[in-house]
Amino acid sequence: MNTTRRIASVDALRGLAVAAMLLVNNPGDWGHVYAPLQHAAWHGCTPTDLIFPFFLFIVGVSTALAIGPRVQAGAAPGPLRAAVVRRGLRILALGLLLHALAWWLLDKPEFRMPGVLQRIGLCFIAAGLVAVQWRARGQWLLLVVLLAGYGALLQGSGAPLEKLGSLQQRLDTALLGRFAYEWNAQTGIAFDPEGLLSTLGALATTVFGLLCGGLLRREAPRAVLLTGIAAALVGAWWSTWLPWNKQLWTPSFVLWTGGLAAVALAAARVWVDVRGHRPWGRAFGLNAIGAYAGAWLCAVLLAASGWMAPLYATMFGPVGAALGPHAQSLAFALAFVAAWAAIVWALDRRGLYWKI
Repeated sequence: MNTTRRIASVDALRGLAVAAMLLVNNPGDWGHVYAPLQHAAWHGCTPTDLIFPFFLFIVGVSTALAIGPRVQAGAAPGPLRAAVVRRGLRILALGLLLHALAWWLLDKPEFRMPGVLQRIGLCFIAAGLVAVQWRARGQWLLLVVLLAGYGALLQGSGAPLEKLGSLQQRLDTALLGRFAYEWNAQTGIAFDPEGLLSTLGALATTVFGLLCGGLLRREAPRAVLLTGIAAALVGAWWSTWLPWNKQLWTPSFVLWTGGLAAVALAAARVWVDVRGHRPWGRAFGLNAIGAYAGAWLCAVLLAASGWMAPLYATMFGPVGAALGPHAQSLAFALAFVAAWAAIVWALDRRGLYWKI
C-alpha cells in the first residue's frame, strides 16, 4: 500500500532507523561491541533499544499518511482492509522465509518463528485495520486500553518482571517452545524478545505513531512535539514502578521511546520539510524492507560461506591493531552500512523501489 503523499522527513527518519538496525546487527565480532551499540541486558534503555520502537512508530505514522486520506475521501473500507492484511502477511512471510534461510544455511538446531519482520507485519495489520475503522478518538482510547491493560497484566499478575518466570517467558514456553529465540532443551524453557505477549506493547507503539501521523496530516508538528514530550515524561515517571524493558516492551518503554520518536519526527519535519535541509537517510527509507532483508541475507551468506571471519580479520584487522578490537568491530559495522547506503542510493537514482 503506497502512501498518497510522501513526506521527506518521514522517509528520512524511517531510513535512519533502518541504517541504525544494520549498524547494530552487524558488528563483525559480537564480543567487542561498544556499550551504546548493545541492547540493555534486561531492564533499562540504551540508544540501541530506541531503534526498533522508532521504526514501529514510523510504521504507524506512515499508515496514517497512507490510509487516512483514503478514508477521508470515502473509500470503501473492505478493499482497504484487504490491502492492509495482504501487505502485512507478505511482510510476515518474508520474515519467516529469512529465518528459514538462516536455519538452513547456518545449520541452526532450531527454527525461530518470531522475529523483527514478523512483528512489523502483525503491528502493521492491526494498526492498518484500526486506521480504516476508527477515527482519532477511538485510536486514543485503544492506546490507553493497551497501555493500562498491559501494565495491569504485568504488575497485577504476580509474575516477576525478571526473564525467568515472567508472563512472557511462560507464554513463549507454552506456545512457542523450541521455535523461540531462546530454547533450553533440558529445562523446556523458552523465551523470545519478539515474543507473543510483548507484541501488545509493540502494537501500542505503532498506534501511538498512527496518532502522531494523524497530527502530521493536519499540519500540526507543534502538537506532535508536545505530545512526544508529554509521553516521554509519563514514560520516565512510570518507569519508577514498571521499568523500561525492550524485551517485555513495557508500557513505560512504549511511552518513553514513542515520546522520543515523536520529538524526533517533529524536529525532522521542521528541519527537512520546512527549512529544506537534506533528508539524510531517505534512500534507506524508500527501500526500507528491501534494505533490511537484503542486509540480513548478505550477513547470512557471508557467515555460511565462511568468508565473514577472514574478511573481518583481513580488511579490518589493521583498525583493531591500531585502535583496539572495539574500534575494529565498529569499523566493520560502519563499512557494512556504507555498502548498503551505496546500494540504496543507486536504486533511488534509478527510481527502483521494492514494494512488498
